[in-house]
Amino acid sequence: MRATLVHSVAACAIATALSAASFSTPASAQKKYDPGASDTEIKIGQTVPFSGPASAYSSIAKTQAAYFKMINETGGINGRKINLIQYDDAYSPPKAVEQVRKLVESDEVLLTFQIIGTPSNAGVQKYLNTKGVPQLFAATGATRFTDPKNFPWTMGYNPNYQTEGRIYAKYILKNHPNAKIAILWQNDDLGRDYLTGMKAGLGDKAASMIVSDASYELADPTIDSQIVKLKSSGADLLFNASTPKFAAQAIKKVADLGWKPIHIVDINATSVGAVLVPAGLENSKGLISTNYGKDPADPQWKDDAGMKRYLAFMEKYYPEGDKNSNFNTYGYGNAQLMVEVLKRCGDDLTRANVMKQATSLSNLVFDLSLPGFVGSTSPTDYRVNKQLQMQRFNGERWELFGPIIEDDSAG
Repeated sequence: MRATLVHSVAACAIATALSAASFSTPASAQKKYDPGASDTEIKIGQTVPFSGPASAYSSIAKTQAAYFKMINETGGINGRKINLIQYDDAYSPPKAVEQVRKLVESDEVLLTFQIIGTPSNAGVQKYLNTKGVPQLFAATGATRFTDPKNFPWTMGYNPNYQTEGRIYAKYILKNHPNAKIAILWQNDDLGRDYLTGMKAGLGDKAASMIVSDASYELADPTIDSQIVKLKSSGADLLFNASTPKFAAQAIKKVADLGWKPIHIVDINATSVGAVLVPAGLENSKGLISTNYGKDPADPQWKDDAGMKRYLAFMEKYYPEGDKNSNFNTYGYGNAQLMVEVLKRCGDDLTRANVMKQATSLSNLVFDLSLPGFVGSTSPTDYRVNKQLQMQRFNGERWELFGPIIEDDSAG
């Protein structure tokens, strides 16, 4: 679904503010503050599913809170402490809207950070853009959250789903150029973005290589009939663009049918505990996906300096957390990014300057970045993570293979 356009008057005001921030003036050395910033603190806010059906994601926010606590205990950011205000939205868009309004209008945060999930972020996107409040590093990969033309105050963090789809297409064209492709996709923005990315990446070969596709609804109890349909197409490569519950069902059904396609699952469906164990580890052997960060369960990082810093952080600041959880490595990584942006703001803690810094990052490397991976953004390309590396499940854990694949499309 196309993102709703921001009201033209508000959009002009936002563009003017962002443009003004890009010019340095003699006054730039003076302290500048918008609501949420002062000589002593930087107030940021987020809504999180601490309860409800997606409450497992709450560990991401707990890791972030612990990371900011560590930063505060070691001097803060340019002498200022981070005041992270977190509210429960129960993964409900109406609740997220209510809580984000409270963050902006009552708590007066400088920015929002890592609101979790596509539905909640979509619910508040227009409001935050109209208010000129940065919606930074939203925990979603839907394309509408990397759309600087229509939503200049919003930046997603996750690899863009269309980007990921294009990267799978690049891998297929290089390694399986004669593949007959079947696609299972979730009938919402997530699935449509993956489908769009795959077709765009295959280019003029999409029509001949994709022999079948089947969608499902989130309310469907099972996707067995879709898998039977896709198998009957004669496809020898399955792209599984789904979320954990349905990915697990698909992996199991493929095995039950005795179908042995090259099986690619999207990055949302790579959790060993939430997806591959329910599907059956033996059934999951040989699955292909992507990653952009180091896995604490992978022994190759045992002596890695960045991994050692992460593990020491978990031991001291979040000892009850699972150090091997990809939710916690994810929270650690984007908390590091948020701190870097705020450091670069210096004493100009205006919302426009926050966006200026966030959209002019170059060659950033963090503790859990895979070797050769860098983070870069620009005023016309808000995507933080554009590089991925393929990985294959060996029956116990994921193993990285092949070169870094980068999506060079700005769209």
